[in-house]
Amino acid sequence: MSGELFTPLPLRSGQVLRNRIAKAAMEENMAGDGQLPDEELLTLYRRWAAGGAGLLITGNVMVHAEALTGPAGVVLDEAAPLKPFSEWVRAGKSGGGAVWMQINHPGRQVGSDMPGVVWGPSDVGVDLGRHSRRFGRPTAMTAEQIKATVTRYAITAHRAETAGFDGVEIHAAHGYLLSQFLSPLVNKRTDRWGGPLENRARMLLDVVRAVRDAVSPSFAVAVKLNSADFQRGGFDADDARQVIGMLEPLGVDLVELSGGSYESPAMSGRAADSRTQAREAYFLDLAKDLVRTSPLPLMLTGGITRRETAETVLAGGVAIVGMGTALAVTPDLPDRWRRGREADRGLRPVTWSDKALASAASMAQVRHQMRRIARGSRPTPSTHPALALLAERRRQRRALRRYRLWLTGPRTTPPGGATTRSSAATP
Repeated sequence: MSGELFTPLPLRSGQVLRNRIAKAAMEENMAGDGQLPDEELLTLYRRWAAGGAGLLITGNVMVHAEALTGPAGVVLDEAAPLKPFSEWVRAGKSGGGAVWMQINHPGRQVGSDMPGVVWGPSDVGVDLGRHSRRFGRPTAMTAEQIKATVTRYAITAHRAETAGFDGVEIHAAHGYLLSQFLSPLVNKRTDRWGGPLENRARMLLDVVRAVRDAVSPSFAVAVKLNSADFQRGGFDADDARQVIGMLEPLGVDLVELSGGSYESPAMSGRAADSRTQAREAYFLDLAKDLVRTSPLPLMLTGGITRRETAETVLAGGVAIVGMGTALAVTPDLPDRWRRGREADRGLRPVTWSDKALASAASMAQVRHQMRRIARGSRPTPSTHPALALLAERRRQRRALRRYRLWLTGPRTTPPGGATTRSSAATP
Protein backbone atom coordinates (compact mmCIF):
# COMPACT_ATOMS: atom_id res chain seq x y z
CA MET A 1 0.00 0.00 0.00
CA SER A 2 2.78 2.44 0.93
CA GLY A 3 3.94 4.61 -1.96
CA GLU A 4 0.86 4.23 -4.15
CA LEU A 5 -0.14 7.82 -3.45
CA PHE A 6 2.94 9.00 -5.32
CA THR A 7 2.71 6.83 -8.41
CA PRO A 8 1.62 8.35 -11.76
CA LEU A 9 -1.86 7.85 -13.16
CA PRO A 10 -2.32 7.67 -16.95
CA LEU A 11 -5.71 8.77 -18.29
CA ARG A 12 -7.50 7.78 -21.49
CA SER A 13 -6.91 11.24 -22.98
CA GLY A 14 -3.19 10.55 -22.82
CA GLN A 15 -2.54 12.82 -19.84
CA VAL A 16 -0.47 11.40 -16.99
CA LEU A 17 -1.04 12.79 -13.52
CA ARG A 18 2.17 12.75 -11.53
CA ASN A 19 0.57 11.33 -8.38
CA ARG A 20 -2.78 10.24 -6.97
CA ILE A 21 -3.52 13.35 -4.89
CA ALA A 22 -5.86 16.06 -6.18
CA LYS A 23 -6.81 19.41 -4.78
CA ALA A 24 -10.58 19.05 -5.14
CA ALA A 25 -12.75 21.99 -6.16
CA MET A 26 -13.81 24.40 -3.44
CA GLU A 27 -15.96 27.41 -4.21
CA GLU A 28 -13.49 30.20 -3.54
CA ASN A 29 -15.97 33.01 -4.32
CA MET A 30 -12.94 35.24 -4.82
CA ALA A 31 -13.49 36.75 -8.28
CA GLY A 32 -12.09 40.21 -8.80
CA ASP A 33 -13.44 42.95 -11.04
CA GLY A 34 -15.36 41.66 -14.04
CA GLN A 35 -15.97 38.28 -12.35
CA LEU A 36 -12.41 37.33 -13.30
CA PRO A 37 -9.52 35.69 -11.49
CA ASP A 38 -7.23 38.30 -9.94
CA GLU A 39 -3.89 38.36 -8.12
CA GLU A 40 -5.27 36.96 -4.85
CA LEU A 41 -6.62 33.89 -6.64
CA LEU A 42 -3.28 33.48 -8.44
CA THR A 43 -1.40 33.66 -5.13
CA LEU A 44 -3.67 30.99 -3.67
CA TYR A 45 -3.05 28.63 -6.58
CA ARG A 46 0.70 29.20 -6.55
CA ARG A 47 0.68 28.09 -2.91
CA TRP A 48 -1.31 24.97 -3.74
CA ALA A 49 0.88 24.27 -6.78
CA ALA A 50 3.95 24.28 -4.53
CA GLY A 51 2.28 21.83 -2.13
CA GLY A 52 2.84 18.68 -4.16
CA ALA A 53 -0.61 17.63 -5.45
CA GLY A 54 -0.61 16.00 -8.88
CA LEU A 55 -3.83 17.75 -9.91
CA LEU A 56 -5.46 21.05 -9.01
CA ILE A 57 -9.17 21.42 -9.82
CA THR A 58 -10.39 24.99 -9.65
CA GLY A 59 -13.43 26.10 -7.76
CA ASN A 60 -16.52 26.12 -9.93
CA VAL A 61 -16.39 28.50 -12.87
CA MET A 62 -19.78 29.66 -14.10
CA VAL A 63 -20.87 29.00 -17.68
CA HIS A 64 -23.76 31.52 -17.54
CA ALA A 65 -23.10 35.09 -16.43
CA GLU A 66 -26.71 35.51 -15.22
CA ALA A 67 -26.64 32.40 -13.01
CA LEU A 68 -24.00 32.34 -10.27
CA THR A 69 -23.68 30.32 -7.08
CA GLY A 70 -22.50 33.49 -5.38
CA PRO A 71 -21.83 37.13 -6.32
CA ALA A 72 -18.04 36.67 -6.35
CA GLY A 73 -18.12 33.70 -8.70
CA VAL A 74 -15.71 33.51 -11.63
CA VAL A 75 -17.38 33.56 -15.07
CA LEU A 76 -15.89 32.18 -18.28
CA ASP A 77 -18.32 32.66 -21.14
CA GLU A 78 -17.93 33.78 -24.75
CA ALA A 79 -17.41 37.42 -23.73
CA ALA A 80 -14.80 36.95 -20.98
CA PRO A 81 -11.18 37.97 -21.68
CA LEU A 82 -8.81 34.99 -21.64
CA LYS A 83 -5.66 36.65 -20.30
CA PRO A 84 -6.68 36.41 -16.59
CA PHE A 85 -7.46 32.71 -17.09
CA SER A 86 -4.10 32.07 -18.77
CA GLU A 87 -2.43 33.70 -15.77
CA TRP A 88 -4.48 31.46 -13.48
CA VAL A 89 -3.21 28.43 -15.42
CA ARG A 90 0.41 29.54 -15.09
CA ALA A 91 -0.01 29.98 -11.34
CA GLY A 92 -1.59 26.53 -11.00
CA LYS A 93 1.06 24.82 -13.11
CA SER A 94 3.99 26.49 -11.39
CA GLY A 95 4.58 23.41 -9.24
CA GLY A 96 4.53 20.93 -12.11
CA GLY A 97 1.05 19.46 -11.68
CA ALA A 98 -1.99 19.50 -13.97
CA VAL A 99 -4.77 22.08 -13.68
CA TRP A 100 -8.40 21.41 -14.56
CA MET A 101 -11.25 23.91 -14.50
CA GLN A 102 -14.48 22.86 -12.85
CA ILE A 103 -17.40 24.23 -14.89
CA ASN A 104 -20.86 24.63 -13.46
CA HIS A 105 -24.35 26.10 -13.59
CA PRO A 106 -26.20 26.53 -10.27
CA GLY A 107 -29.72 25.95 -11.57
CA ARG A 108 -32.09 26.60 -8.67
CA GLN A 109 -29.30 27.04 -6.08
CA VAL A 110 -29.13 30.81 -6.53
CA GLY A 111 -29.58 33.26 -3.69
CA SER A 112 -32.89 35.11 -3.55
CA ASP A 113 -31.01 38.43 -3.49
CA MET A 114 -29.11 37.66 -6.70
CA PRO A 115 -30.01 39.25 -10.05
CA GLY A 116 -30.28 37.15 -13.17
CA VAL A 117 -32.13 33.86 -13.54
CA VAL A 118 -33.11 30.98 -11.25
CA TRP A 119 -33.69 27.91 -13.39
CA GLY A 120 -34.31 24.26 -12.71
CA PRO A 121 -35.69 21.18 -14.39
CA SER A 122 -38.98 21.97 -12.61
CA ASP A 123 -40.30 24.75 -10.39
CA VAL A 124 -39.37 22.84 -7.21
CA GLY A 125 -37.53 25.18 -4.85
CA VAL A 126 -34.73 24.42 -2.40
CA ASP A 127 -36.24 23.18 0.87
CA LEU A 128 -34.20 24.34 3.87
CA GLY A 129 -37.08 24.78 6.26
CA ARG A 130 -36.93 28.24 7.80
CA HIS A 131 -33.89 29.04 5.62
CA SER A 132 -35.68 28.28 2.33
CA ARG A 133 -36.14 31.99 1.57
CA ARG A 134 -32.38 32.28 1.10
CA PHE A 135 -32.87 30.84 -2.39
CA GLY A 136 -34.86 32.15 -5.33
CA ARG A 137 -37.92 30.34 -6.64
CA PRO A 138 -36.95 28.48 -9.82
CA THR A 139 -38.77 28.40 -13.11
CA ALA A 140 -38.77 25.23 -15.19
CA MET A 141 -36.36 25.46 -18.11
CA THR A 142 -37.68 25.42 -21.64
CA ALA A 143 -36.22 23.10 -24.26
CA GLU A 144 -34.49 26.11 -25.82
CA GLN A 145 -32.92 27.11 -22.50
CA ILE A 146 -31.69 23.55 -21.93
CA LYS A 147 -30.06 23.44 -25.36
CA ALA A 148 -28.53 26.90 -24.92
CA THR A 149 -27.10 25.84 -21.56
CA VAL A 150 -25.52 22.74 -23.09
CA THR A 151 -23.85 25.05 -25.60
CA ARG A 152 -22.62 27.30 -22.80
CA TYR A 153 -20.78 24.36 -21.18
CA ALA A 154 -19.09 23.59 -24.51
CA ILE A 155 -18.05 27.23 -25.02
CA THR A 156 -16.55 27.42 -21.53
CA ALA A 157 -14.66 24.15 -22.00
CA HIS A 158 -13.27 25.25 -25.38
CA ARG A 159 -12.15 28.59 -23.98
CA ALA A 160 -10.60 26.87 -20.94
CA GLU A 161 -8.47 24.77 -23.28
CA THR A 162 -7.54 27.87 -25.28
CA ALA A 163 -6.42 29.54 -22.02
CA GLY A 164 -4.12 26.59 -21.29
CA PHE A 165 -6.02 24.41 -18.82
CA ASP A 166 -5.33 20.68 -19.04
CA GLY A 167 -8.96 19.64 -18.64
CA VAL A 168 -12.40 20.44 -17.29
CA GLU A 169 -14.56 18.82 -14.67
CA ILE A 170 -18.29 19.05 -15.32
CA HIS A 171 -20.07 19.56 -11.98
CA ALA A 172 -23.06 17.22 -11.74
CA ALA A 173 -23.12 16.89 -7.93
CA HIS A 174 -24.09 18.83 -4.79
CA GLY A 175 -27.53 19.80 -6.03
CA TYR A 176 -26.41 22.09 -8.87
CA LEU A 177 -28.20 22.14 -12.22
CA LEU A 178 -27.06 18.83 -13.72
CA SER A 179 -27.54 17.14 -10.37
CA GLN A 180 -31.05 18.62 -10.23
CA PHE A 181 -31.90 17.00 -13.55
CA LEU A 182 -30.63 13.65 -12.21
CA SER A 183 -32.75 13.87 -9.04
CA PRO A 184 -36.29 12.43 -9.14
CA LEU A 185 -37.13 14.71 -6.21
CA VAL A 186 -36.33 17.87 -8.15
CA ASN A 187 -36.91 16.79 -11.74
CA LYS A 188 -40.68 16.44 -12.20
CA ARG A 189 -40.64 16.85 -15.98
CA THR A 190 -42.77 14.62 -18.19
CA ASP A 191 -40.86 15.28 -21.43
CA ARG A 192 -37.62 13.77 -22.77
CA TRP A 193 -35.63 15.21 -19.84
CA GLY A 194 -37.78 13.71 -17.07
CA GLY A 195 -39.09 10.40 -15.78
CA PRO A 196 -36.77 7.37 -16.06
CA LEU A 197 -33.06 7.75 -15.30
CA GLU A 198 -32.03 7.66 -18.95
CA ASN A 199 -34.16 10.79 -19.48
CA ARG A 200 -33.01 12.52 -16.29
CA ALA A 201 -29.39 11.88 -17.34
CA ARG A 202 -29.96 13.26 -20.84
CA MET A 203 -28.79 16.80 -20.12
CA LEU A 204 -25.59 15.62 -18.43
CA LEU A 205 -24.82 13.26 -21.30
CA ASP A 206 -25.53 15.99 -23.85
CA VAL A 207 -23.21 18.34 -21.98
CA VAL A 208 -20.44 15.72 -21.94
CA ARG A 209 -20.84 15.07 -25.67
CA ALA A 210 -20.83 18.78 -26.49
CA VAL A 211 -17.76 19.42 -24.33
CA ARG A 212 -15.84 16.47 -25.76
CA ASP A 213 -16.67 17.66 -29.29
CA ALA A 214 -15.49 21.19 -28.45
CA VAL A 215 -12.04 20.23 -27.12
CA SER A 216 -9.10 18.22 -28.40
CA PRO A 217 -8.72 14.46 -27.69
CA SER A 218 -5.76 15.15 -25.39
CA PHE A 219 -7.81 17.51 -23.20
CA ALA A 220 -9.17 15.76 -20.10
CA VAL A 221 -12.92 15.68 -19.44
CA ALA A 222 -14.10 14.61 -15.99
CA VAL A 223 -17.48 14.56 -14.25
CA LYS A 224 -18.22 15.20 -10.59
CA LEU A 225 -21.14 13.00 -9.55
CA ASN A 226 -22.96 12.32 -6.33
CA SER A 227 -22.52 8.80 -5.05
CA ALA A 228 -25.91 9.54 -3.48
CA ASP A 229 -28.01 12.59 -2.61
CA PHE A 230 -28.77 11.25 0.90
CA GLN A 231 -32.44 12.11 0.59
CA ARG A 232 -35.19 9.52 0.72
CA GLY A 233 -36.37 8.82 -2.82
CA GLY A 234 -33.53 10.81 -4.36
CA PHE A 235 -30.58 9.96 -6.61
CA ASP A 236 -28.87 6.93 -5.07
CA ALA A 237 -25.86 4.66 -5.51
CA ASP A 238 -27.63 2.41 -8.03
CA ASP A 239 -28.42 5.50 -10.11
CA ALA A 240 -24.78 6.59 -9.84
CA ARG A 241 -23.62 3.17 -11.05
CA GLN A 242 -25.84 3.40 -14.12
CA VAL A 243 -24.80 6.97 -14.93
CA ILE A 244 -21.12 6.04 -14.72
CA GLY A 245 -21.83 3.31 -17.25
CA MET A 246 -23.54 5.84 -19.52
CA LEU A 247 -20.51 8.15 -19.33
CA GLU A 248 -17.93 5.53 -20.29
CA PRO A 249 -18.54 5.56 -24.08
CA LEU A 250 -18.42 9.38 -24.21
CA GLY A 251 -14.69 9.85 -23.70
CA VAL A 252 -14.75 10.73 -19.99
CA ASP A 253 -11.37 10.39 -18.24
CA LEU A 254 -12.46 10.32 -14.62
CA VAL A 255 -15.52 10.45 -12.36
CA GLU A 256 -15.17 12.21 -9.02
CA LEU A 257 -17.54 10.91 -6.34
CA SER A 258 -18.99 13.12 -3.66
CA GLY A 259 -22.46 13.41 -2.17
CA GLY A 260 -25.23 15.56 -0.82
CA SER A 261 -26.61 19.01 -1.61
CA TYR A 262 -27.59 22.17 0.24
CA GLU A 263 -30.66 20.28 1.46
CA SER A 264 -28.56 17.38 2.78
CA PRO A 265 -24.99 18.66 3.09
CA ALA A 266 -23.19 15.33 3.24
CA MET A 267 -20.18 16.90 1.49
CA SER A 268 -19.44 18.63 4.80
CA GLY A 269 -20.00 15.42 6.76
CA ARG A 270 -23.42 16.33 8.15
CA ALA A 271 -25.81 13.91 6.45
CA ALA A 272 -27.69 11.66 8.83
CA ASP A 273 -26.91 8.52 6.88
CA SER A 274 -25.22 5.33 8.05
CA ARG A 275 -23.25 5.13 4.80
CA THR A 276 -21.09 8.16 5.63
CA GLN A 277 -18.18 7.69 7.99
CA ALA A 278 -18.17 9.87 11.07
CA ARG A 279 -14.89 11.71 10.54
CA GLU A 280 -13.05 10.88 7.33
CA ALA A 281 -13.68 9.61 3.81
CA TYR A 282 -17.41 10.22 4.12
CA PHE A 283 -18.33 8.30 0.97
CA LEU A 284 -15.76 5.49 1.05
CA ASP A 285 -18.25 2.66 1.55
CA LEU A 286 -20.30 3.82 -1.42
CA ALA A 287 -17.15 4.31 -3.50
CA LYS A 288 -15.92 0.78 -2.77
CA ASP A 289 -19.26 -0.54 -3.98
CA LEU A 290 -19.15 1.56 -7.17
CA VAL A 291 -15.51 0.69 -7.92
CA ARG A 292 -16.46 -2.96 -8.41
CA THR A 293 -18.49 -2.19 -11.51
CA SER A 294 -17.09 1.15 -12.70
CA PRO A 295 -15.55 1.13 -16.21
CA LEU A 296 -13.93 4.49 -15.43
CA PRO A 297 -11.31 5.50 -12.83
CA LEU A 298 -12.87 7.09 -9.78
CA MET A 299 -11.77 9.94 -7.54
CA LEU A 300 -13.12 10.19 -4.00
CA THR A 301 -13.52 13.48 -2.14
CA GLY A 302 -14.95 14.21 1.28
CA GLY A 303 -13.28 14.45 4.69
CA ILE A 304 -9.86 12.96 3.91
CA THR A 305 -7.18 14.52 6.11
CA ARG A 306 -4.59 11.80 6.95
CA ARG A 307 -2.25 9.73 4.78
CA GLU A 308 -3.47 6.49 6.37
CA THR A 309 -7.02 7.30 5.28
CA ALA A 310 -5.86 8.26 1.79
CA GLU A 311 -4.03 4.97 1.41
CA THR A 312 -7.11 3.10 2.60
CA VAL A 313 -9.12 4.85 -0.11
CA LEU A 314 -6.63 3.80 -2.80
CA ALA A 315 -6.53 0.26 -1.44
CA GLY A 316 -10.29 0.13 -1.98
CA GLY A 317 -9.78 0.60 -5.72
CA VAL A 318 -10.23 4.36 -6.00
CA ALA A 319 -7.71 5.91 -8.44
CA ILE A 320 -7.32 9.42 -7.00
CA VAL A 321 -7.77 10.93 -3.54
CA GLY A 322 -9.37 14.37 -3.56
CA MET A 323 -8.96 16.84 -0.71
CA GLY A 324 -10.51 20.24 -0.21
CA THR A 325 -10.72 21.53 3.35
CA ALA A 326 -7.51 19.75 4.36
CA LEU A 327 -5.57 21.74 1.73
CA ALA A 328 -7.24 24.99 2.72
CA VAL A 329 -5.78 24.46 6.20
CA THR A 330 -2.49 22.80 5.19
CA PRO A 331 -1.71 23.68 1.55
CA ASP A 332 1.53 21.63 1.54
CA LEU A 333 -0.07 18.46 2.92
CA PRO A 334 0.94 16.23 -0.05
CA ASP A 335 4.59 17.17 0.43
CA ARG A 336 4.22 16.59 4.16
CA TRP A 337 2.94 13.08 3.47
CA ARG A 338 5.88 12.43 1.20
CA ARG A 339 8.21 13.39 4.06
CA GLY A 340 6.30 11.30 6.62
CA ARG A 341 4.52 14.22 8.31
CA GLU A 342 0.87 15.07 8.89
CA ALA A 343 -1.08 18.30 9.31
CA ASP A 344 -0.46 20.15 12.55
CA ARG A 345 -4.11 21.11 13.07
CA GLY A 346 -7.54 20.62 11.61
CA LEU A 347 -10.36 23.08 11.10
CA ARG A 348 -12.39 23.95 14.16
CA PRO A 349 -15.50 21.70 14.09
CA VAL A 350 -18.96 23.19 13.69
CA THR A 351 -21.35 21.40 16.02
CA TRP A 352 -24.47 23.52 15.57
CA SER A 353 -27.75 21.61 15.44
CA ASP A 354 -29.10 23.69 12.55
CA LYS A 355 -27.50 21.76 9.67
CA ALA A 356 -28.15 24.41 7.02
CA LEU A 357 -26.55 27.13 9.14
CA ALA A 358 -23.73 24.78 10.17
CA SER A 359 -23.00 23.96 6.53
CA ALA A 360 -22.87 27.67 5.65
CA ALA A 361 -20.54 28.32 8.58
CA SER A 362 -18.28 25.42 7.57
CA MET A 363 -17.97 26.80 4.04
CA ALA A 364 -17.27 30.28 5.45
CA GLN A 365 -14.49 28.84 7.61
CA VAL A 366 -12.87 27.23 4.58
CA ARG A 367 -13.11 30.44 2.54
CA HIS A 368 -11.58 32.35 5.43
CA GLN A 369 -8.52 30.08 5.28
CA MET A 370 -8.26 30.40 1.51
CA ARG A 371 -8.40 34.19 1.69
CA ARG A 372 -5.62 34.22 4.28
CA ILE A 373 -3.44 32.09 2.01
CA ALA A 374 -4.33 34.36 -0.93
CA ARG A 375 -3.06 37.37 1.05
CA GLY A 376 0.20 35.58 1.85
CA SER A 377 -0.77 34.82 5.47
CA ARG A 378 -0.90 31.54 7.32
CA PRO A 379 -4.24 29.74 7.84
CA THR A 380 -5.90 30.12 11.25
CA PRO A 381 -7.98 26.94 11.61
CA SER A 382 -9.08 27.89 15.13
CA THR A 383 -11.18 30.82 13.83
CA HIS A 384 -14.66 30.67 15.35
CA PRO A 385 -17.25 29.62 12.74
CA ALA A 386 -19.64 32.40 13.76
CA LEU A 387 -16.99 35.05 13.12
CA ALA A 388 -16.12 33.48 9.77
CA LEU A 389 -19.79 33.42 8.77
CA LEU A 390 -20.38 37.07 9.72
CA ALA A 391 -17.28 38.17 7.80
CA GLU A 392 -18.36 36.08 4.81
CA ARG A 393 -21.77 37.73 4.72
CA ARG A 394 -20.23 41.21 4.79
CA ARG A 395 -17.99 40.29 1.86
CA GLN A 396 -20.93 38.82 -0.01
CA ARG A 397 -22.93 42.04 0.33
CA ARG A 398 -20.05 44.04 -1.13
CA ALA A 399 -19.56 41.50 -3.92
CA LEU A 400 -23.28 41.56 -4.70
CA ARG A 401 -23.22 45.32 -5.29
CA ARG A 402 -20.25 44.90 -7.61
CA TYR A 403 -21.87 41.99 -9.48
CA ARG A 404 -25.13 43.91 -10.01
CA LEU A 405 -23.23 46.80 -11.60
CA TRP A 406 -21.19 44.45 -13.79
CA LEU A 407 -24.21 42.45 -14.93
CA THR A 408 -26.05 45.53 -16.15
CA GLY A 409 -23.01 47.14 -17.77
CA PRO A 410 -21.52 46.65 -21.25
CA ARG A 411 -19.07 43.89 -22.01
CA THR A 412 -16.60 43.72 -24.88
CA THR A 413 -16.59 40.66 -27.11
CA PRO A 414 -13.06 39.17 -27.20
CA PRO A 415 -11.28 38.44 -30.48
CA GLY A 416 -13.01 35.43 -32.02
CA GLY A 417 -16.02 35.75 -29.71
CA ALA A 418 -19.41 35.21 -31.30
CA THR A 419 -21.52 37.75 -29.42
CA THR A 420 -21.65 39.72 -26.21
CA ARG A 421 -23.37 38.31 -23.13
CA SER A 422 -27.08 37.73 -23.66
CA SER A 423 -29.57 39.37 -21.34
CA ALA A 424 -31.01 37.55 -18.36
CA ALA A 425 -34.31 37.12 -20.11
CA THR A 426 -32.89 35.09 -23.00
CA PRO A 427 -31.98 31.41 -23.18
